[in-house]
Amino acid sequence: MQPYAFPYIGYFQLINATDQFVIYDDVNYIKSGWINRNMILINGKKNYINISLTGASPNKLINELDVSDDFIKFLKTIKMAYAKAPHFEEVYELLSSICKFDDKNLSKFLGNSILEIFNYLKIDKSIEYSSNLSKNNALRGQSKVIDICKTLDADRYINAIGGQELYEKNDFISSGIELNFLKTHFKEYKQFKNEFIPGLSIIDVLMFNTVQDITEFLAGYELI
Repeated sequence: MQPYAFPYIGYFQLINATDQFVIYDDVNYIKSGWINRNMILINGKKNYINISLTGASPNKLINELDVSDDFIKFLKTIKMAYAKAPHFEEVYELLSSICKFDDKNLSKFLGNSILEIFNYLKIDKSIEYSSNLSKNNALRGQSKVIDICKTLDADRYINAIGGQELYEKNDFISSGIELNFLKTHFKEYKQFKNEFIPGLSIIDVLMFNTVQDITEFLAGYELI
């Protein structure tokens, strides 16, 4: 999967469901996607938060970009939105730590944020970067994903539900790889006194739920 900025719970379900999670970082950056932005709850409505980048361009690979954000506005926005949330203090401390990560390479920064969140949840996970793998870089799309699976001797590949439009199960099967898609079952939780809005950034989930609750949320999916 491409790296995303503080993605929704389904992304973390996907990581938790795999033995080896690969951050797909040697593909082109997508402008106005989820790579450096996500949505949080502000005054009862969903709003974007963004991470500023240096030289962001769809002509560059994700791993060729750097984070330029000083995170002052970012953290002020988080504080304004969630200061009264039940788990604000510990989650704000977590986010502050993530923002101080020394390596500003975008893919490494986002990879570290994922690992720090899993560490907060007391779950031991590891990640790999596709740019570090020895593979056929001339391939594109589905063929490249299959080649990555073969490089890692994987017999199963799990993608987010949106991948149904991108990947064909029969093509994976012919390569000896089972293909599944993860469909999230969103568990409703209290967001102040607002009507529940599902699918927001993991930041929102962390602010309103205990570690035990979130661990249970991670199991709330089906593979199809």
